[in-house]
Amino acid sequence: MSLTIPVKELIQNPGTMKELTLSHELEYPLGTEIIAVPKGRELSLAVRLESVHEGILVTVSGDALADSECSRCLEPMQEDVEIELQELFHYRPEQEDDFVIVQDRVDLEQALIDAVVPNLPLKPLCREDCPGLCADCGERTDVGTHNHEKPIDPRFGALRDFGS
Repeated sequence: MSLTIPVKELIQNPGTMKELTLSHELEYPLGTEIIAVPKGRELSLAVRLESVHEGILVTVSGDALADSECSRCLEPMQEDVEIELQELFHYRPEQEDDFVIVQDRVDLEQALIDAVVPNLPLKPLCREDCPGLCADCGERTDVGTHNHEKPIDPRFGALRDFGS
């Protein structure tokens, strides 16, 4: 199903409302290079369309599962993404960036992108206290032992025996 919804019965009919559940398979990833709901994943959205004097007020809620990797330990992970948006699709746009009703239809694609992408985490974490990777060996610091002896700078070699 498309993200374009016919609203002919709602146009210029304030007070009328239409509710529907929209299932949509993503044709391209929704997100950023760091975290995104991948292409082909199914979105299930609860949509409410309300006719008002200026246009159609669209309210959408749903959730999705985004793929990513932890920004500290680089382990693959998935994160729940809440989809919440409310936009007015105007009969006559007042500003350049207003959403508009075109040919008796509202297209939710750009509104969905505008609602989801800015709310994705910039640095996803598998857990809040993820210790990350060892700077010396590159392994996860919470796995195994990491007692790497660092070589002493030869300029400070004379200080090695100073305290003994």
